[in-house]
Amino acid sequence: MMTRSAATSTGAVAGAVAQRVSVLEPPAPGAAVDGAAEPPSGTPPARRRPVRQARGRLRERLAAPGPAVALSVLGVLLTALVAAASPNDHTLDLRMPLALLPALPRAASSCVVGAAVAAQGLGLLGMLTALERGWRPAPRRLLAAGAVAVALLVCLTPVGSADTGSYAAYGRIAALGGDPYRSTPADLGGGYAALVGPSWLHTPSVYGPVATWIEQAAATVGGGRPWLTVWLLMLANGAAFLLTGLLLVRIAGDRSHAALLWAANPLLIGQLVAGGHVDTWVALPAVAALAVPTGGARTGAPAGGVRPWSDLLVGVLLGLACGVKVSALLLLAGLVRPALRAGDWPSALRRTSACLLTVAALYSGYGLHALAPLTTAAGLVSAPSLWEAAQWVGRATAGPAVTAAVIGAAWPVLLLVFAGLLHRRLRDRASAAVAATFALGFGWLLAAPWAMPWYSAAVWPSAALAPRSRITRWLVLVTMALALVHNTGDRGWTL
Repeated sequence: MMTRSAATSTGAVAGAVAQRVSVLEPPAPGAAVDGAAEPPSGTPPARRRPVRQARGRLRERLAAPGPAVALSVLGVLLTALVAAASPNDHTLDLRMPLALLPALPRAASSCVVGAAVAAQGLGLLGMLTALERGWRPAPRRLLAAGAVAVALLVCLTPVGSADTGSYAAYGRIAALGGDPYRSTPADLGGGYAALVGPSWLHTPSVYGPVATWIEQAAATVGGGRPWLTVWLLMLANGAAFLLTGLLLVRIAGDRSHAALLWAANPLLIGQLVAGGHVDTWVALPAVAALAVPTGGARTGAPAGGVRPWSDLLVGVLLGLACGVKVSALLLLAGLVRPALRAGDWPSALRRTSACLLTVAALYSGYGLHALAPLTTAAGLVSAPSLWEAAQWVGRATAGPAVTAAVIGAAWPVLLLVFAGLLHRRLRDRASAAVAATFALGFGWLLAAPWAMPWYSAAVWPSAALAPRSRITRWLVLVTMALALVHNTGDRGWTL
């Protein structure tokens, strides 16, 4: 997926760094300073030593740039293989221009998808460690490698979710003069409805007006050809992904780090680009807001002399992000918090007002009923998840209504707890805006009852702008775990 140039380091330094920044396996409790843990009781030291040495060699190899890049490329190519061999249990039921291979059997597609996600995650972890050891890939090469991967995947059938089918159906409803916030894909029928997953077939659009306009434009051109509508949506999504990467590299202090964590990030390419998710359209205006010189990505809390128009621009950009998905209000909270802590109430008020007025203007063409589907979506619990287990126990004991109320009250509290812990780790290292947006976004990803791997698009931009940290590895692991359990084309695993 991306070309790399390896930077070498001496054996002694590499060994020391490997023990401290191991990405594949943290040191075991009770490990000695040199990283060697005491063998558990009953395990002969002679047997334990070769195992420990083998693990160390494996970590060293995977953390070198060459193997890490190779794993990342393999992960993206495996995703492309599944997309090219559509339809299967992990793609939409249609064939795109480059989907030229015979359809994969059910179990084979699941095996390939699982291997792809694992390779992408392990490759990214290895590349992050290589960066810490001195590897300095040129940002332009990373951007170019990401562009090649995007160019391939946008011409293939979407993988991992049926969401693009829903986007196409809502766009078709709007193109025919209907209201996607009242009508459902089932009402539309035909080839478009056949692409929608069963979970959303009878649900009006839960996306904002900006998403609807993009979908309507694609469906207007696509007409009665659902594959063309989906292809246009994929092309638009890929363009937004690359623009976001270019902007991040432009404003980041560590450009190689920023390019790797977005434009050349194999996990994001597999989820956002291959899946064609509108979350990419949330990330683009959010990154643009961080780039505005008002105490965003490159400075700390807002200064007293900031021009009011800058705050207004930040608010408008965040309003556009909310016009794609209302969950982008978390990003507003992240960019308002530094102003409040600095006592700059006028700045916080300008940003908030501009955002809310933009959202109101966007929804004014449809009316308040466009927000109604969100109330239903807010009560969803993804499966499998920890909240699903809590829901099952609660319904069996207290009943569905009480369970829904408890979960609805508990998860925002848990979000704030996670956000507080994360912010404490970053507040002295990153700008106030970056630290706050990262903490809130990652906390939401961890705490929300309905969380999907592509939702991490709200977190990765701030991770790309933040200094290198162990927390980024946890974001990799969480994204990879979500991708493994929620990457099934809305059908469930079929192994």
